[in-house]
Amino acid sequence: MGLADASGPRDTQALLSATQAMELRRRDYHMERPLLNQEHLEELGRWGSAPRTRQWQTWLQCSRARAYALLLQHLPVLVWLPRYPVRDWLLGDLLSGLSVAIMQLPQGLAYALLAGLPPVFGLYSSFYPVFIYFLFGTSRHISVGTFAVMSVMVGSVTESLAPQALNDSMINETARDAARVQVASTLSVLVGLFQVGLGLIHFGFVVTYLSEPLVRGYTTAAAVQVFVSQLKYVFGLHLSSHSGPLSLIYTVLEVCWKLPQSKVGTVVTAAVAGVVLVVVKLLNDKLQQQLPMPIPGELLTLIGATGISYGMGLKHRFEVDVVGNIPAGLVPPVAPNTQLFSKLVGSAFTIAVVGFAIAISLGKIFALRHAYRVDSNQELVALGLSNLIGGIFQCFPVSCSMSRSLVQESTGGNSQVAGAISSLFILLIIVKLGELFHDLPKAVLAAIIIVNLKGMLRQLSDMRSLWKANRADLLIWLVTFTATILLNLDLGLVVAVIFSLLLVVVRTQMPHYSVLGQVPDTDIYRDVAEYSEAKEVPGVKVFRSSATVYFANAEFYSDALKQRCGVDVDFLISQKKKLLKKQEQLKLKQLQKEEKLQKQAASSKGTSVSINVNTSLEDMRSNNVEDCKMMQVSSGDKMEDATASGQEDSKAPDGSTLKALGLPQPDFHSLILDLGALSFVDTVCLKSLKNIFHDFREIEVEVYMAACHSPVVSQLEAGHFFDASITKKHLFASVHDAVTFALQHPRPVPDSPVSDTRL
Repeated sequence: MGLADASGPRDTQALLSATQAMELRRRDYHMERPLLNQEHLEELGRWGSAPRTRQWQTWLQCSRARAYALLLQHLPVLVWLPRYPVRDWLLGDLLSGLSVAIMQLPQGLAYALLAGLPPVFGLYSSFYPVFIYFLFGTSRHISVGTFAVMSVMVGSVTESLAPQALNDSMINETARDAARVQVASTLSVLVGLFQVGLGLIHFGFVVTYLSEPLVRGYTTAAAVQVFVSQLKYVFGLHLSSHSGPLSLIYTVLEVCWKLPQSKVGTVVTAAVAGVVLVVVKLLNDKLQQQLPMPIPGELLTLIGATGISYGMGLKHRFEVDVVGNIPAGLVPPVAPNTQLFSKLVGSAFTIAVVGFAIAISLGKIFALRHAYRVDSNQELVALGLSNLIGGIFQCFPVSCSMSRSLVQESTGGNSQVAGAISSLFILLIIVKLGELFHDLPKAVLAAIIIVNLKGMLRQLSDMRSLWKANRADLLIWLVTFTATILLNLDLGLVVAVIFSLLLVVVRTQMPHYSVLGQVPDTDIYRDVAEYSEAKEVPGVKVFRSSATVYFANAEFYSDALKQRCGVDVDFLISQKKKLLKKQEQLKLKQLQKEEKLQKQAASSKGTSVSINVNTSLEDMRSNNVEDCKMMQVSSGDKMEDATASGQEDSKAPDGSTLKALGLPQPDFHSLILDLGALSFVDTVCLKSLKNIFHDFREIEVEVYMAACHSPVVSQLEAGHFFDASITKKHLFASVHDAVTFALQHPRPVPDSPVSDTRL
């Protein structure tokens, strides 16, 4: 029985149905049927739905993964907080947060005065930005908040933009403060926008243009600015508002002029508070090992001064200025005044860069000490969001404080949980306890600011150390300090950065040039002026520059090369040209003389003979000129061939060599340029190198290049440096390889008179 018989009629019918269905599907696929009915459409829809669903699911999963990775990148708290070791770190962070908050309170009140704002806005700036940085920051130890340098920069802006009439009117003091708060909060929003934008485009490297001497000179000058700005609170004087260049000088002169008007009660209050603060700081330094946490001298001074002022009535009896009303509670968010953006954009960018430079410098110090990594771009974003959101809640721009950061680390702080705790403590003071400081004397806040300047003012000793270590860095420090003192903080920073960059250019224009010699029995080459064992290779001169060659120093490079080689190359070339020209003139005179003699000898003959003679003389003369030209062309071709191969030593006419012309020959036949210091080449460098090849070949010296890096070789190729006369056979991987080749191929001899083909 066959297979069909065994399967039966049902199987045969099923097989036929399946065959027909496959035929229908094939025809539908090839669009042979004009229309599809609803049944076929539903069937095809069921077939295609599964792959589309999987594609959408895959796309959604990838999108979610990318969004989650982006969220983790820009919100680091989601990464480290779930792994937070509560048992090991919580107690230390709690004590550290309370210690920092104790410092944050008086400094916030004091630095608000420095910014030209009511003290309560210093408390706001100690709460919002600190908590925002807790969410977005990557440093575990820096303490974000009010800082003296930032506050004095903000103060210079608020005093310059607040109406002058309001500054001098006691009646309109409220309106003046409102105007300054609006300026400061708008400035904070603009600073935050700059920092967030720079962080998102990965512009964190901008801080590399602020060298350490520049930053230290700038902060020292800012400390002097802060000190002078607090003199009016120390002596109880009412000064005019000065802004712009030389404003510091005008302020000092006005203080000296009004010094007899000082209020004795205010001076005594500031002096007593300053002495107490200094004594407490000395005790903290001396008892650092014995104390579990530093004595909160600033907080104790704040509480004691407020109690004494309230009990003795210092404001009414001795005319001591006090802080005044501190409203309880938080303020609602306020949109920035966009009309001020055009006036604030320059100052905002300067403050953004300075604030980030200070924060990232401290962050990297602590990260190196505790073996973790700080992301500079994320730090820009974190600081920017702190200032942006803080500005909406009427805060002024902030950065991080070195003194508070050191306290946060030394008291056991391990993470930004300490910062969050300090910000919550400040929130408690804002909501409930702020009004208790109504009678706090402003002179006490000024004393707190001045005493905290000790660390920055001690940087004046940098001048002595830099004088011994590096006088170029000392010059940067002095220019930065002087420019910041005379031109104010914003223009001073611009001048400092420009001068620092120009100094880099000048230093590359004057690198160290050296002639190298070989250390015996090695392939090492060192400066013969510095290493007594290094000896020059006979017949080979090796020259090196310590900096790359580019448009600013290419001419200096060529001049130094010719000077160090001990040969006056330009003089030899000019003398060679003169002698060859003189030889050519003598040949022409000789031809003219022969022509004249031929004419005199043929004068007695007939006209036809005379004509023939003249014709032959003209032919001879033209043939001689043609021969000279052909000799020049052929010799030029021979020189190119000899140069390209680097191996042929063609024979030239005796009259064209230095020896035949009676000129001195160089004591070396090969020049090797050690280009290992080159990091890039530009068009000026290419032309300079080609001119070096041309000039030294004119005095019968072959030139080679050694130790070029691959990117430099690629740039040489892109600039069409290599041609028939300068090939890659003139390029060697090391100086020793070039020296070995040069010794095997001695002095080439040119074939032609000198022709000027310099670029």
